[in-house]
Amino acid sequence: MSTPPDELQGTEAPFVSHLIELRDRLLKTVYGVGAIFALLCLFPGPSRMYDLLALPLVKALPEGSKMIAVGVVSPFLIPIKVTLLVAFGAALPWVLYQIWAFIAPGLYRHERRLVLPLVTSSTVLFYLGVSFCYFFVFGQAFPAIQSMAPASVAVSPDIEAYLDFVITMFIAFGVAFEVPVAVVVLTRLGVITVEQLREFRRYFWVAAAAAAGLVTPPDAVSMVALLIPMGLLYEVGIVASQFFLKHTQPPAEETTG
Repeated sequence: MSTPPDELQGTEAPFVSHLIELRDRLLKTVYGVGAIFALLCLFPGPSRMYDLLALPLVKALPEGSKMIAVGVVSPFLIPIKVTLLVAFGAALPWVLYQIWAFIAPGLYRHERRLVLPLVTSSTVLFYLGVSFCYFFVFGQAFPAIQSMAPASVAVSPDIEAYLDFVITMFIAFGVAFEVPVAVVVLTRLGVITVEQLREFRRYFWVAAAAAAGLVTPPDAVSMVALLIPMGLLYEVGIVASQFFLKHTQPPAEETTG
């Protein structure tokens, strides 16, 4: 059987051309994030952006309570940081497109069939994880936490500490929602098989429960809110792995399989 022709033969570019291409992609990424950041600074503005981020906590605080700023420049810097983070999150599809446009010419056809759907799905899943955390988990966890505060304690969270907490939680839920992508990648690389994933199911639930207990606030609602989606997404990953294994095989595997 003759060896199929190399799809990338003749497409090699000098090293300097790769550097120029990388520079251009990085500049486009910075311009994209900067443009969204400038728009957000104009409307709704950094202060309003922080108000929106803090809304779930502020609604749970006792009547008349407010957040405080311990640092001298915190009232200015923290809203700017929030706006920049939101700008980067909003520009994430553009950032990932620039990465994809840079690496795509060096990928085989079957690799492109794998990478592009994974990049798209990982972006959507990360957004879903962050949205789930903000709209559901915060709404349930903050009232539960505030109800545990002693009557002798005046609850006035610091805005910088709150931002650090929110970033940690967003990353935790965003990464947790990437379980199907991780499962697909591991199976496609041959690290684990679909049959082994099914056998590992019970151990995954235990590991997921331990992870949820470590990264979430000390209340049962937040832990369960992270554990259940991780378990369900693990099952989605098993189904998706079977699909990707079938449709992203290299030509040699397709002819011999």
